[in-house]
Amino acid sequence: MPSLDDSDDTGTADFLQGNRYVMPEFPFVEPAELRSGQPAHHPIVIAGGGIAGLTLACGLARLGVPAVLLDDDTRLGATDIASRGVVYTQKSLEIFQRLGIYERIAAKGAQWSVGRTFAGTDEVYAFDMRHQSGFSLSSQPAFINLQQFYVESFLVDRIHDLGEVELRWGHRVSGFSQDGQGALLKVSTPAGDYQLRADWVVDATGATSPLRRWAGASVTGNQGDDRWCIADVRFARQRPPERHTWIEAPFNDNRAVWQHLLADGVWRIDYQMAPGAGAVSDDAVRERLARQFGPDAQVEVVSVGSYASRTECVDHLRRGPLFFMGDAAKVVSPFGARGGNGAIADADNLAWKLAAVLHGVAPPALLDSYHAERHEAARQTVRVTQRTNRFLRPADGVERSFRDAAIGLARQYPFARQLVNTGRMAVASTYTESPVCALGGGQSAQNATFRWADDSPGALNDLLLWAGGGFLLLVFGDISPTAGERLRALTRSAPVRAVQVVGDGRPHALEHVVDPKGHLQGACHVFGHAWALLRPDAYVAATGESIDAALVDAVGDALGLKQGEQP
Repeated sequence: MPSLDDSDDTGTADFLQGNRYVMPEFPFVEPAELRSGQPAHHPIVIAGGGIAGLTLACGLARLGVPAVLLDDDTRLGATDIASRGVVYTQKSLEIFQRLGIYERIAAKGAQWSVGRTFAGTDEVYAFDMRHQSGFSLSSQPAFINLQQFYVESFLVDRIHDLGEVELRWGHRVSGFSQDGQGALLKVSTPAGDYQLRADWVVDATGATSPLRRWAGASVTGNQGDDRWCIADVRFARQRPPERHTWIEAPFNDNRAVWQHLLADGVWRIDYQMAPGAGAVSDDAVRERLARQFGPDAQVEVVSVGSYASRTECVDHLRRGPLFFMGDAAKVVSPFGARGGNGAIADADNLAWKLAAVLHGVAPPALLDSYHAERHEAARQTVRVTQRTNRFLRPADGVERSFRDAAIGLARQYPFARQLVNTGRMAVASTYTESPVCALGGGQSAQNATFRWADDSPGALNDLLLWAGGGFLLLVFGDISPTAGERLRALTRSAPVRAVQVVGDGRPHALEHVVDPKGHLQGACHVFGHAWALLRPDAYVAATGESIDAALVDAVGDALGLKQGEQP
């Protein structure tokens, strides 16, 4: 079996020139549709070249699915909030490893282990994540800090390497309609307008998505008056690579502040502003920096931006041939890095399902599960981030009393520290409402390590690669001859590859890997003699004990087949 072939290119591009970010630009290329005057047909069109659209495009390219991505800009990044998303959590890093860009992210990004939380001038508590590393089975760390545009640039490079997906920069979607044959898009460019036909359209255009309106999508949400200022800064003298969080910062009018390290020696500082505050200038940021670090601190401002508290969630993430993902699907406050990481998970969820349908191994009904799974995740994200928002800006009365009590207790008692809510870090969602996950399924499996039969090291992502974009069946323990024949029959009739997981390296009749510490079993949430069926996105589709008809049914369920249909 092969090991995962991550990208050999670990080059670390540097977009910081002097004291300002300079974003990479891409040339506008006139499309063939403008010359022919006729709308061309494409299986998939992705609208939006941010982190959601590029992750989907890269996932499709890796699975051999052709697509076209349209973006209205000719450069990466954003003019208003240059660094944008900056924390990529373990699930996202595992996804990026399968896509072949993790090594570049790890080489460029920053990590920290010590975090300190303050209230006023007091340190409420501190923690060191090195003492918590034993709880993770993954080959990837808990998180890496990196400016979003670097991740997007790595995705662009990887898409070019893989082929399959055409990236069109400076192409703005200016109209959308759908009929029984799919969707028709109007696209505006500097050279004129043209049309595209698509079987499936993915809206990754962000929080101001026009496709929502054109498709008549209903949205549940509210607009808050809480505002935040984002400052990317660099210090002349090196600072300890620690994350500092203030619940009540005396240098910010007793409002919240976050401070943590990014790539290029840049520090991201988020200042909570007064309700309804307007735009923040570079001079206003320098004044805050002087209050925080002293008037003699040698610090330069790299970029300044702001954002307002806002919560929105599209009620149905699929409308016929149109799918919503990323900020086009939901908008949340960035507490716990849940916006960008949720967008990456959206893309990973949809990519393998579109590939399965277009490769003819699953019916279009499988695509309905995208809404069921990712809408559940979106609702959970909204609930979690709203609770953080209420802790950081409590209403007078019960909410403020609770916060004061939690801070006071956390100063003395470790149990109370979990009550201090400055943002719950994004984790892989569990799908409890999924129509394609059977009993025992719906949980994400970490990228746990094992040994190949030749004693070389491997990880779960390597096995998913070996499965070739299909399902991976892990069978733990001994396999009887009868069960072995059933497994061989299943792998001949369905997109499933099976591997036996054993505790030692003695000879076995089937393809096998060695897992003496039970890491793979723990990652799949099963115990003893059992099997776990994993999807291409490293989610457990189903678990069981016997190699029998229930396993065949589980494969059919995971593919979205109707009862009685055989995989």
